[in-house]
Amino acid sequence: MTTEVVEIDWVPIIELAGKVAREVAVRWRVVGADDVKQEILLHMMEEKHLIAKYQGDEELLRKISWTAGKRYAAKERAHYDLMDDQYYYTPDEARLALRSFLYTDEELGDLLGKEDDLLRCRVTDNLVSARIDATDALNRLSKDYKEVAMRVFVYGLPPRDEAERRKSYRAVDALALQMNRAIRTRKKVENDG
Repeated sequence: MTTEVVEIDWVPIIELAGKVAREVAVRWRVVGADDVKQEILLHMMEEKHLIAKYQGDEELLRKISWTAGKRYAAKERAHYDLMDDQYYYTPDEARLALRSFLYTDEELGDLLGKEDDLLRCRVTDNLVSARIDATDALNRLSKDYKEVAMRVFVYGLPPRDEAERRKSYRAVDALALQMNRAIRTRKKVENDG
């Protein structure tokens, strides 16, 4: 039995890695595009047996690149957060903060320290802070993002179609980004003032 050796055309893979690396670096400011590209290409080399098999499938290669880049960015952000002692909201925390809008401030206060079936979590001071930050950040989102986030995550209405489902998740990503910007701005003001 002979195994066929398939040559890999690295030129389009390197170009794709560069494009994805720039996208990752824009989303996660703690990493540089060059470092992300290196990590993506390292991952591609480690998985070259799969890359050789699927080198014609640009969509799959993009997903592999995106996953490798995102994994690296997450690792770097976690390290940065540890060293910076700065808290960041994740999209999941932003979604949870939106879901908490179902309650009035008094109702949420009564739930502090208790498990809530509707929110599927224990209500803590962190949720109250996230809710305050989400309220402020929601006003900085585009009208479309604000409407879809409210419709899907606050009112609990199902997305009208797949496009709206994707848009709702992009809206929550944008919300988390705005919430994190607010934290950074407050910290900078505290340090400067």
